Amino acid sequence: MDISVVIPLYNEAESLPELFAWIDRVMKEHKFSYEVIFINDGSTDNSWEVIEDLKKKEPEIVRAIKFRRNYGKSPGLNCGFERTQGDVVITMDADLQDSPDEIPELYRMIKEDGYDLVSGWKKKRYDPLSKTIPTKLFNATARKFSGINNLHDFNCGLKAYKSIVIKNIEIYNDMHRYIPYLAKIAGFHKIGEKVVQHQARKYGTTKFGLNRFVNGYLDLITLWFTSKFGKKPMHFFGLWGSVMFLIGFIALVIVLSAKLISIINGDLRPLVTNSPYFYVSLTAMIVGTQMFLAGFIGELISRNSPNRNHYKIESEI
Repeated sequence: MDISVVIPLYNEAESLPELFAWIDRVMKEHKFSYEVIFINDGSTDNSWEVIEDLKKKEPEIVRAIKFRRNYGKSPGLNCGFERTQGDVVITMDADLQDSPDEIPELYRMIKEDGYDLVSGWKKKRYDPLSKTIPTKLFNATARKFSGINNLHDFNCGLKAYKSIVIKNIEIYNDMHRYIPYLAKIAGFHKIGEKVVQHQARKYGTTKFGLNRFVNGYLDLITLWFTSKFGKKPMHFFGLWGSVMFLIGFIALVIVLSAKLISIINGDLRPLVTNSPYFYVSLTAMIVGTQMFLAGFIGELISRNSPNRNHYKIESEI
């Protein structure tokens, strides 16, 4: 099979027939063999009934998953990826803001240009400034942390992947925003970008609020930290714990030395506890010790993980 199209959705009943007809037209024009996998993420409208009707009309093409409740886009994509059969996997949103006409060129970039992943870039957006400005800041931060400097739109739903890429990454929580970063961590470095058409929403309203930007930054920090120190936590906690302890110990030595000099000079009045540096030094030593122990416990957990020696092997002869 040439292409698998994975479409997560939540309350998009109005757009689904038009979207599927559009995809079907593009696929037939270019003679692609394909499947469409809908992931109904706990919709409360009649999205599932619409999908069932599409399944009756095209039983060999339409496949679908229905969640009991709304889990989010990442779990939907992860379940969809597990079920794909195509050589190239395309993801797109169900709200008609992503154009299926982009699929042939995305497919070509994967098959002929050899990209592992191609991400869409909605260079001209039909969104208010309250959404576009935070998006630009978010993407700039994502480029800095991930080191993927050629991507302008990490969160674009329209992407294309080699099948092997999505079979070697796990998408959880809200990590769908960072699929290119996850692919890079998994060892896929040929990541490209294509300017795609962004269309104004035709039906319904957006399902994402401004809180996604806050959560997005937190998820990015988590992903960056776990990718660097997930298997070697002592390298972070042990290092900075030792630094904190050393700073506190040096400060304590200075405070005690000053007190000792005062005693030698016959002046017993300055109390060690009157110096703020005494408390700073004790706090630094305590925090340093706790960080070191956190790293030590992290190492014990890592060493006992069943995946501690799980590596991605590309080929073997």
